[in-house]
Amino acid sequence: MKIHTDEITPEHIYRSRRAFLKAAGFVGAGSILLAACRGDEQPAAADLPSPTATPPGTTPSVVSDELGDVLTPYEDVTGINNFYEFTTNKTRVKELAEDFPTSPWTIEIGGLVRNPVNLSIDGFDEFGLQERIYRMRCVEGWSMVIPWNGFELSRLLALVEPTEQARYVRFETAVDFDQMPGLTRYPYPWPYIEGLRLDEARHPLTVLATGVYGSELPPQSGGPIRLVVPWKYGFKSIKSIVKIDLVEEQPLTFWSAVAPNEYGFYANVNPQVDHPRWSQATELRVGESARRPTLLFNGYEDQVASLYEGMDLRENF
Repeated sequence: MKIHTDEITPEHIYRSRRAFLKAAGFVGAGSILLAACRGDEQPAAADLPSPTATPPGTTPSVVSDELGDVLTPYEDVTGINNFYEFTTNKTRVKELAEDFPTSPWTIEIGGLVRNPVNLSIDGFDEFGLQERIYRMRCVEGWSMVIPWNGFELSRLLALVEPTEQARYVRFETAVDFDQMPGLTRYPYPWPYIEGLRLDEARHPLTVLATGVYGSELPPQSGGPIRLVVPWKYGFKSIKSIVKIDLVEEQPLTFWSAVAPNEYGFYANVNPQVDHPRWSQATELRVGESARRPTLLFNGYEDQVASLYEGMDLRENF
């Protein structure tokens, strides 16, 4: 299923975040609607308000996808986040991350490559930044559509030239004890680690995002650079990346280490495989009041199903 420009989440809806949270009953209690899904609670199917009118002086974006469904909101990404390095309180991440420095920023790319490099965030424009409008599906059962700005990860991999032994890509999030209070407060196996199979990483849908809605990616949303893999659950979208290694063995990812029975390595969206504590058969699109059927591979089946031929979709997803 191809994503079209008319799937973009309208910015004026994004700006209605506070009204949305109050109507849904989340404000003051710590929302479980997460901008980058890395959590372990399922949201209730609350009655959500309709999108607000376009603010004066702004031009609305197209407000429906190819199915005619009204889409999501900017504040849903930048106002409510799940970023445990700062806090488990989703409504406080933005506040605590406000002064987190995202420039200068360098990413180390190495491991099983012929050309290891350290790249500055300022040089990523050379990879050809473009807008990618993707659905994002959370394992908690909610979804949205987001206009990311970034570049295909395959371009970066081509630069470093993985060796024949490289089979996986390992990603690592920043660790800053001065700026990230959650690192000392929560006894998790820091740093946050994610991983992809090399063919998944090279797929043209896989991008490294440096912006959202045409603006720089804010720190609470994973700035200055994060991974976006649209056919996977959102907790695979590692934030604030400082290191990328090509490796031979499957890396132990953060959530696989914390709860291996709940968050597997592949984590592809599959409505037939329930989370141990709730169903994945339906989802709640942010801004809507009724749940909708979940699409296999988040609706990207035509593009990515061939990556998993011969695998047991129930055991591995």
